[in-house]
Amino acid sequence: MARIRLGMVGGGNDAFIGGVHRIASRIDDRFELVAGALSSTPEKSAESAKALGIERSYGDFDEMALAEAAREDGIEAVSIVTPNHVHAAAAKAFLAQGIHVICDKPLTSTMQDAADLEKAVADSKALFVLTHNYTGYPMIRQARDMVASGELGTVRLVQAEYPQDWLTSPMENEGVKQAEWRTDPARSGAGGSIGDIGTHAHNLACFMSGLRVESLAADLHSFGAGRTLDDNAHMMLRFAGGARGMLWSSQVAPGNENALKIRIYGEKGGLEWSQEDPNYLWFTPHGAPKRLLTRNGAGATEASQAVSRIPGGHPEGYLEGFATLYNEAADAIRAVQGGADRTTAMGVLPGIAEGMEGMRFITACVSSSANDAAWTVL
Repeated sequence: MARIRLGMVGGGNDAFIGGVHRIASRIDDRFELVAGALSSTPEKSAESAKALGIERSYGDFDEMALAEAAREDGIEAVSIVTPNHVHAAAAKAFLAQGIHVICDKPLTSTMQDAADLEKAVADSKALFVLTHNYTGYPMIRQARDMVASGELGTVRLVQAEYPQDWLTSPMENEGVKQAEWRTDPARSGAGGSIGDIGTHAHNLACFMSGLRVESLAADLHSFGAGRTLDDNAHMMLRFAGGARGMLWSSQVAPGNENALKIRIYGEKGGLEWSQEDPNYLWFTPHGAPKRLLTRNGAGATEASQAVSRIPGGHPEGYLEGFATLYNEAADAIRAVQGGADRTTAMGVLPGIAEGMEGMRFITACVSSSANDAAWTVL
């Protein structure tokens, strides 16, 4: 089957996340990057396009959306890998032209932009995929399967944490571009650590458990001098159905590089997973010894095997997680092009609904913390 013609907005040749998306889109050989509006100026965009071997460069995403839609060989999908405040406008430009959108998380920077984007998705025939990449890990799919099949019984507790240490010093004042925009409310939105990494922990806790957070009590704090947005957050969670949970996100915890962890406990057993050791899932049936389940090993479920590319014992992780979403997005795009229903084609891919849940999560966290950690409904 022919590769899907892909464009990219943002992600110039010196941008970390742009490189990640480009690699991920090619791992399963489903996409070919042919066009881009890769930077904030036409000159920088053209320089990046030349360096990356991209044949068509545009000055901005509006120009790109119109021009590509008019071409017989125009892009079929676009990756949006800009800072958060650009997501909504860029996505709407391509959705209006019927071009499928693959967008980095969180959804956008404000609830108004999110609502406008939600309407644009509803009005378009194109797909909207949000790259919550950790949902693509094989052992996450295994855990989701096990919870759904009842191996844990009724879920009682969900514990999520995502600590990092990279903002312990004021990186935003030292010329680090990633820190500059992530600590700027105008570009990042109302959430600091909660928007950048807390949304990942929230999304994954819900994806694995099959539950939805109904309300939360959050304490957000900024330890960085002069820093407006939170760099540390603690919260309690109440899930639909009665389960309880806690979530911690931090970017000022020395010794933690990317320590995303999820624990789920039910009446019959518990599961533990760590992103820094992603090929393993610990399962403990109540009253029995702890069991180590391995990626593509004995006891692997069909859903986890479907997104596992190599034999057990060979590590897969971050890039492959993104690649799984790109591969499934390619399947969804071809299915819709063949006449399939959008909802059916999306399968378990995160989309606009998960994006809106993430935005409600951020908004509730900020509101709760401003009201002395009062319980706040999402």
